[in-house]
Amino acid sequence: METVILGWYVMVQTGSVLLLTAFGSLLLLGTLASPMFGVLGDRLGGRAVLMAMRVVYAVLAGFVLLLTLTGRLTPGWVFVIATLAGLVRPNDQVLRNALIGETIPPQHLMGAVGLSRATMDSARVVGALAGAELSTVLGIERTYVLVTTLYAASVVLTWEVARRRPVPDPGGSIGESSVGATGAALVPSRRRELKDGLLYVLRTPELHAMMWLAFLINLTAYPISSGLLPYVAQRIFFVDATGLGWLAASFALGSLMGSIATVATGGPRRLARSMLVYTAVWYAILLAFGHLPSLGPGLVALVVAGFVQSIAMIAMTANILNASDERFRARVMGVRTLAIYGMPLGLLASGVLIERIGYPLTISVFSTVGLVFTLLIGVRWRASLWQRRAPADRDRPAAARLTPG
Repeated sequence: METVILGWYVMVQTGSVLLLTAFGSLLLLGTLASPMFGVLGDRLGGRAVLMAMRVVYAVLAGFVLLLTLTGRLTPGWVFVIATLAGLVRPNDQVLRNALIGETIPPQHLMGAVGLSRATMDSARVVGALAGAELSTVLGIERTYVLVTTLYAASVVLTWEVARRRPVPDPGGSIGESSVGATGAALVPSRRRELKDGLLYVLRTPELHAMMWLAFLINLTAYPISSGLLPYVAQRIFFVDATGLGWLAASFALGSLMGSIATVATGGPRRLARSMLVYTAVWYAILLAFGHLPSLGPGLVALVVAGFVQSIAMIAMTANILNASDERFRARVMGVRTLAIYGMPLGLLASGVLIERIGYPLTISVFSTVGLVFTLLIGVRWRASLWQRRAPADRDRPAAARLTPG
């Protein structure tokens, strides 16, 4: 709801696609700190970190509500709020996925990730429609009363997440001796843990490949299917905030359908291969979406794009969790979230390109680049992603599959 409301506010108040993409980029600022949030999740437990994060959401929403009630809300304040929220919000998924990895047996990870995404996607469908419609009918002031209330409810619900005792320092560093877990060594220890998580990803070919694919998707796909939608609604399809809500809800509805299909069927058996194939199909649909002239066909394209996107991302998340040693799971998910930083880069680049070469050609460039590099990733890491591993190798711990160097 909040993203739709504030994104439309920025587009209407400024009329600038560059400022719209800047707003979307600020919401993802915290991806740079994602590995450290993973370290905190491993050491302190997901519940404690999630609680602190969601208190921040509620406080910021309350501040926006205060600004709207006093008539002092401006695009400048929206950018300030987006910056503060963006430092925290992108890491919410890190902790949620890490909690799934902690509690769900490996054979059920695909269904668990699918169920988790289904709850998130259903909220996005309702939130997109409600945010757009309520802000139009009731105004931003009353709508933000609901937003703030929902954030407060999320704090209460997160309090009920099962407590877990903090995990001790996982031991020796990869490539260096361990540091004693004393107060004086606390900061260096966490820095070392962060380094170990990065090295673990780099030395596991399957994880390394998926991180590059995640970065590519955020750089070239998500700007089209989410960040640019306010511009598409106003300048391409010539609709109001309600039309924007339908666009955002269509993509989320397709994603929800994909999540439900994954839960119902158990998902594809060949996770890595399915991830690559569905990503390629997603890019083909986005290429077509960039040349559609009206809202109706655009809604259909976004539903289909959301469906294949959901299956691709569920397969990626399940594959990452399955390939990660439990000592490094939250840190690996932190590195995965770091790849989201491709989206602000893609948003800013798309804003510049749209003003210079136009919207259709920009979408064509992004979709073609994404499709080509998806194929290159599949070829470069085909031994890890495309070929079936032997049963004995699949059963070995992820740490035992590390390649030298």
